[in-house]
Amino acid sequence: MSSIENKDRTLEEQKHEFCGHSLNITMFKGAALGVSAYIWGPGLVLCQYFQDEKFDFTGKKVLELGSGTGIVGILTVLLGGDVTMTDRPRILSQIEHNVDANVPAESRARSKISALAWGTDQDKYPTDFDFILGSDLVYSPSQFPDLLQTLLYFCSEKTTIYLCSNLNARMGAYDFHNELLPKHFDSETLHQIGGDCVYKLTKKTPLETIDRV
Repeated sequence: MSSIENKDRTLEEQKHEFCGHSLNITMFKGAALGVSAYIWGPGLVLCQYFQDEKFDFTGKKVLELGSGTGIVGILTVLLGGDVTMTDRPRILSQIEHNVDANVPAESRARSKISALAWGTDQDKYPTDFDFILGSDLVYSPSQFPDLLQTLLYFCSEKTTIYLCSNLNARMGAYDFHNELLPKHFDSETLHQIGGDCVYKLTKKTPLETIDRV
């Protein structure tokens, strides 16, 4: 890990290796990015899961919500995906920096970076994604309605959602995953390390949804 002072922020770099790819991820600490300026455990656990399960996203359209540093989305690009990484506007420069540092020029066309506010402007995006990814999105109950609305908007019958959350350290995370999401999605716990759990979600059929009401 290394850090460099840069005007009003500290650039701190972490190196990780997944799926045979060395990732040099820079965190823009002190740049008013809040929690988005950190690499959190759930992101690393989701990357490790992709490695363990030998994921190949070649030819697949992928949307990442709350990309933060971009580590999950960048790995997904390197695994062949056509990836749109999203977050709040002020976070995008951090993602752009890490994409430039880690994605080869010949693969850059498969990485897109765009602002997306949950529950507000998701309808500006297409709904033909094969995969939706998110790590450590579930940490503030006030955001749960908007996050749920966004997931429902993007999830079609062909979409698979992978979320990784820390159930022990994030307020309301257990109830979100085990009570709220199962009302709308078929949910499966795939992997767990400590409090970090990887979930797979698919859209319920209309009949299943009625049965849950």
